[in-house]
Amino acid sequence: MAKAKKRSRLILTVIVVLLIGGALTAAFWPRPAMVDWGEVTRGPMMVTIDEEGRTRVSEAYVVSTPVAGRLQRVQVDPGDPVLRGETVVAHMLPTNPAALDVRTREQAQAVVQSAEAALRVSRADLNAAIANRDLAETEFDRARQLTERQIASEAALDRARQNFRVAEASVETAEAAISMREADLANARAQLIGFDDQGLAAGIGNTRSDDIPLYAPANGRILRVMQQSETTLPAGTPIMEIGDIDGELEVVVDLISSDAVQVEVGNRVIIDDWGGPVPLVGEVRRIDPFGVTQFSALGVEEQRVPVTVALTGPSQDRRALGHGYRVEARIVIWEDEDALRAPASALFRTGDDWSVFVVEEGVAALRLVEIGRNNGIEAEIPQGLSQGDSVVLYPSAAITDGTAVAPRSVE
Repeated sequence: MAKAKKRSRLILTVIVVLLIGGALTAAFWPRPAMVDWGEVTRGPMMVTIDEEGRTRVSEAYVVSTPVAGRLQRVQVDPGDPVLRGETVVAHMLPTNPAALDVRTREQAQAVVQSAEAALRVSRADLNAAIANRDLAETEFDRARQLTERQIASEAALDRARQNFRVAEASVETAEAAISMREADLANARAQLIGFDDQGLAAGIGNTRSDDIPLYAPANGRILRVMQQSETTLPAGTPIMEIGDIDGELEVVVDLISSDAVQVEVGNRVIIDDWGGPVPLVGEVRRIDPFGVTQFSALGVEEQRVPVTVALTGPSQDRRALGHGYRVEARIVIWEDEDALRAPASALFRTGDDWSVFVVEEGVAALRLVEIGRNNGIEAEIPQGLSQGDSVVLYPSAAITDGTAVAPRSVE
């Protein structure tokens, strides 16, 4: 009986030891690391420089005041269509004359009186010249008749003809002097016109319209109106801006100088995030040779280079775009329709080389690769990988060459 108890206790002890050993073995048995992995594929790939841009009309025209004067209230609104040389976009009136003080007015009135007196003298001189011409004409006719009868000599006829011509010239001189005196009188009267003498212009015979119409300098639409209300402006003050949105719209992108040197004229551009249903297409037309210093939102000083992008797609695709709208421009600096590509998140440095962990039969194998272009999402792999290879994404420090791996389950 004692032997049976001793044997059963031994059996139980062995079983417990085996269970504990099995539990410890299961607990410390190496398990495969759970990882994410991606696949090496072939297909189209591109590298772009993404930057915010703004639209503008390539040939915008600013309508400004041609002379100093009073601008009438502008009746056109932004978006209104205009035709070159036909559409009147604004009206102006000449500046009102300056107000006169008492001394200046008295001096101007004295000048007027002097001009009136000079005009009377000129008219008297004209009357005297006409009388002399009539007398000279009579004497010339009498001398001609006497010469025909051979009573007077040819010399007397020549002197009479000369006196008649001199008298005619004196009449013409007197008439010209009257015209000059009338102009002097009009100028003197004009000096008397002030803010309170607007009726004087009609009194001196000024019946011309003072309205100065301003015509549209180009076909297009009103982009913006800088001066809407009636006001007095100096010459050269901008009033409004006109441009052809449908045919001359372009995009200006300010690139960091290190990005701008990678761009070439003719590069394809994709316009995203502009509000339309489909991206717009364009191409780089001009890269300015001069960098501009700007400050980022964080206060960092940057050198920016303006790059002009021409929109090459149909105008109806962008009919909702206007002048000064914000867009996202993706400038394509490299693209390949059949590139061997791997996820960029699988790449890491080993010394000076690039490496990936390739999954081979559940084991991560370290492999050196050569990379080409990298757009941050995918990388071109000229050598080191083949199409269909699986690579570990975001490899941690726990992954080494030969580590067993398993795909992470996604719930």
